[in-house]
Amino acid sequence: MNKADSERLTNGVMQLGYKSVKRAEDADIIVLNSCVVRGSAEDKVLRKLSNLKALKRKRPHVTLVLTGCMVDSNIDSLKTGFPHVDFFLKPQQFSELLEYARSNYSKQGHSPEPLPSCSTPPGAFIPVIQGCNNFCSYCIVPYRRGREKSRNPEEILCEIRSFVQAGGKEVTLLGQNVDSYGHDLPDGPDLADLLQAISTIDGLARIRFLTSHPKDMSQKLIEAVASLKKVCEHISLPAQAGDNEILRAMRRGYTIEQYRELIQRIRSAIPDVALSTDIIVGFPGEDLAQFERTVSLLEELRFDTVHSAAYSPRPNTIAARKFTDNIPDDEKKRRLRQIEALQERISAEKNALLVGQRVEVLVEGKRAGKWQGRTRTDKLVFFTGHNDYQGQLVQVGINHAGTWSLQGKPVFT
Repeated sequence: MNKADSERLTNGVMQLGYKSVKRAEDADIIVLNSCVVRGSAEDKVLRKLSNLKALKRKRPHVTLVLTGCMVDSNIDSLKTGFPHVDFFLKPQQFSELLEYARSNYSKQGHSPEPLPSCSTPPGAFIPVIQGCNNFCSYCIVPYRRGREKSRNPEEILCEIRSFVQAGGKEVTLLGQNVDSYGHDLPDGPDLADLLQAISTIDGLARIRFLTSHPKDMSQKLIEAVASLKKVCEHISLPAQAGDNEILRAMRRGYTIEQYRELIQRIRSAIPDVALSTDIIVGFPGEDLAQFERTVSLLEELRFDTVHSAAYSPRPNTIAARKFTDNIPDDEKKRRLRQIEALQERISAEKNALLVGQRVEVLVEGKRAGKWQGRTRTDKLVFFTGHNDYQGQLVQVGINHAGTWSLQGKPVFT
């Protein structure tokens, strides 16, 4: 979601005549788009803000901007703590900066220029619903992004059509809880209906969506993924824990038995589906037996990807108010390493099954002399080739599999 916001803000500023630079020292406007979903992410932003003080002293006319989830309703305290920052913008609320950028550009004697011509990336992030109504006990998102608000479907379709007309091939529909799309629209479509409508857009090759909530994923949505050819066979479905008591404390709204049954229904309807999940280790009160139930769940369900993190209390969340963060950091790190080692083995074993297989790859660019892209199941593939494959769908024969990526060669038929 933050990447999508950054892309929109960047495009808005560039349409005024500004150009992107590689170094902050060369910029007239510097924007930090902050994430505070974990303590480590917030610490990174704070360090960067501190480092920019020296740049502001050296170049007092540079404009510093902080946006994203760090900017909540208490903007006055942020202004007191970071007086060298010029603008504090809540997520998606960029109009003040864009108006300033337009005015500042004109004062320098420039006239707005059209957006510089550049190649359209093959994929784009398309936010379809903002905010979240779930209030999981550990999560700060509802406090910073607000309640769920779906975008008008015609607005979404118009944006995707424009992207495809410019040469785009793949869209990823975004939401903190994307499965809830449309519930707040009068007589509006749900996510399955939206996928159906987007699938009719000529020239669009692939559709993805994330992130799903297990309690909100309907059978109708599962059947849409199974039946619509453009929708990729990849679903992100955060479990967060493998123990019912911890899930209740997290306020997740499902049991581990219900989660297993949902995975079974998904795999029954979409046999080749790739599943990813999120896991939090060291939630307050999680004992070793409860942690081992999470390990057993990962062993049993064998996800393609696991995003794991150690619990960190977020200000004003239910968990921060109600529970004591009583798991030592060293123990959190040990549990995290155990999860990571397990998933490394499982990912390597699943990827090894693709050696000798042919996969469709949407080429995103080059890295270290090799073309790179992703399969429909979101696996990273590298291959060599002398042709210009940028933005193309290429059939690649896999001849080597690693833990995190695949290697191969183009296959021509």
